[in-house]
Amino acid sequence: MNEPFLELKDVKKYFHTPSGPLHAVDGVSFTLDKGKTIGVVGESGCGKSTLGRVVSRLLDATNGEIYFEGENILKYKGRQLKDMRRKIQMIFQDPFSSLNPRKTIYNTIAEPMITQRMFTGRGSVEKRTLEIMELVGLAERYINGYPHELDGGRRQRVGIARALALEPELIVCDEPVSALDVSIQAQILNLLKRLQQQFGYSYIFITHDMSVVRHFTQEVLVMYLGQMVEKASVKELFSNPRHPYTQALLSAIPSPDIDRKRERVILKGEITSPINPKDECRFADRCVYAAEVCREKCPPLVDTGGEHFVRCYNPLL
Repeated sequence: MNEPFLELKDVKKYFHTPSGPLHAVDGVSFTLDKGKTIGVVGESGCGKSTLGRVVSRLLDATNGEIYFEGENILKYKGRQLKDMRRKIQMIFQDPFSSLNPRKTIYNTIAEPMITQRMFTGRGSVEKRTLEIMELVGLAERYINGYPHELDGGRRQRVGIARALALEPELIVCDEPVSALDVSIQAQILNLLKRLQQQFGYSYIFITHDMSVVRHFTQEVLVMYLGQMVEKASVKELFSNPRHPYTQALLSAIPSPDIDRKRERVILKGEITSPINPKDECRFADRCVYAAEVCREKCPPLVDTGGEHFVRCYNPLL
């Protein structure tokens, strides 16, 4: 049996606070095949962006293992880590704050190639920069421009071009379209899809937009307060959501059919603190199905059949 392209095993990331450790990512495990896309969804503060930064080694994990092409990259240091960064890149949410306002578009795209010494001579770097700009749909006339001179869509194309500069194999997309207009969102998503088909990139696609997940990913991982509460294929998750939190997320998707009545799940109650959380279901305070067992021990993540994993006692009763 071939080993997965990417595999996370019980990955944790805690931040120290005066009140105790904040469990930003708490025991996340999943695999990703080469050339595929997994969506990571959840509300703000669930830990999805932190997870992306841990995978790309922008943050060090507190515990766990991340195997990329069969090797645990959490052990990488020095030259190994630098070489790994060529293969794993990240596209950030805000296309303005993620770009250096003092660097031209050319310098922004060319800098990774110069740092990694991919080419010798300015001519080779400039040629490759123009090739990447054409690839992402940026006109050559913008090469000496600055980020503030571009609109949001073009700035995000610069961010994508910077990620592609090192010819990566895995790209972590941290809400790459959430700050853009709807029409521009479609352009960027189509661009990412075309690049994946052309070059075989693998994506970890982080978002809170379930509509985007439905049309862009093959598998979905739902996070709540640092934990993975449900994971399944897109088709299975949308047709048979088992966790109450996932059901609430899906009920919030707007329907273009005004005559179709959809029952909206309204979440009530307080969000549990991620600082020193108790050993209980973290969704219990907002769950209408919460029972006594939910307060006694945190439910395990269980395969309910067909690679559909759920962290909830209710579907298993």
